[in-house]
Formats: sequence, structure tokens, C-alpha cells
Amino acid sequence: MSRLLLALTFSSLSVASAAARDLDGTWLRDDGNARVRIAPCGDKICATNLWIGDTSTGEAVGDKLIMTLARQADGSFSGNAYDPKRDWSYAMTITTAAGGLTTRGCIVGRLICRDVAWKAVQ
Repeated sequence: MSRLLLALTFSSLSVASAAARDLDGTWLRDDGNARVRIAPCGDKICATNLWIGDTSTGEAVGDKLIMTLARQADGSFSGNAYDPKRDWSYAMTITTAAGGLTTRGCIVGRLICRDVAWKAVQ
């Protein structure tokens, strides 16, 4: 039993590590209002706000989105995201492309979704 648990633990860590490597970097939101850093945080992946232009929506520097993602057959990453500031959970999909990525966050059983495009910051 302990060998199985150990194998599952290492398997989930390697999936999270692979996703973190592919998504790791600093990203600028398509509306220019946010700059985030995506990087490993323990066995998860965190997107941390580095800069926010318009704080009227409640976003602030230092806010985090904590993600558990796995690579899908099509190359995208899919899983869950948690916003500890608002205590909200989302279904999350991230699709990568040359120099950019698109995030799709959904709530209410994937009935309400929002797509956001990001470009890599050099």
C-alpha cells in the first residue's frame, strides 16, 4: 500500500512539474491590466499578480491563483484553480501557443466561463 501511495505521489509531482515548466514565466494579460508570474509552488502551480493597473475590480499585487493542472492529449493543461482571497474554485484550462497562452476559467459546472489571452513578457 505504501509503495502505491509513494508511486502516486511521485507521478502527480512529475505532472505538476512538467506543467509548471511549460507555463513558467511572466505574462501580460491581453487588456494590459495585469502582469502575473506563473511558477511552481510546492506540488501545485501558482499565478501571482506582479502588477495591476486598475484595482477597482478588487485585484491586488500579491494575489494568487493556485492551480492543479495535468497535460491533456491535445497539449493543453486542464484541472482546477483556487483563489484563496475570494475563496472561489474554478475549472481551469490553459492552452499554450508561441509566445502566448489562453486561460479559460469556469464556474457553476462550466456554465459560466471566461477566456483571457496572455502574452509572454521578455
